[in-house]
Amino acid sequence: MQALKLTQIGNSVGVILPRELLAKLGLAKGSTVYAIDQPDGVRLTTADPDFEAQMDVARRVMRERRAVLRELAK
Repeated sequence: MQALKLTQIGNSVGVILPRELLAKLGLAKGSTVYAIDQPDGVRLTTADPDFEAQMDVARRVMRERRAVLRELAK
């Protein structure tokens, strides 16, 4: 765990992420980070929660319709 300090950035307030943390998360300037409300605080993640929900639905459909997809692939 690392403590991060808030800093003034123009008219906004931001947090500076250390280089090691950026490398660990695979982030660079311009990357998108998602803030997800959790019961015990806020979780920062690089994974788009909406995309993950869509992929869960797609995986379920592919499992249920495996035979149909196999026929379409011929």
